[in-house]
Amino acid sequence: MNQTFNVSGMTCGHCEKSVTRAIKQVDPQAEVKIDRNKNLVEVQSQQPRGALARAIADEGYAVAA
Repeated sequence: MNQTFNVSGMTCGHCEKSVTRAIKQVDPQAEVKIDRNKNLVEVQSQQPRGALARAIADEGYAVAA
């Protein structure tokens, strides 16, 4: 299932890696695409949206509902 998150606070490649790593800890099979300029994170995963959003937020990034 494709899920899109609006994530603010990503300013560099390290931020992208942190978000990707957090998502992959929840779902190692997830496919993650990040468009930092648009603050978008697209995730192909069967995991619940809330679990993925929590993982991103736990890394210190704001996730819009």
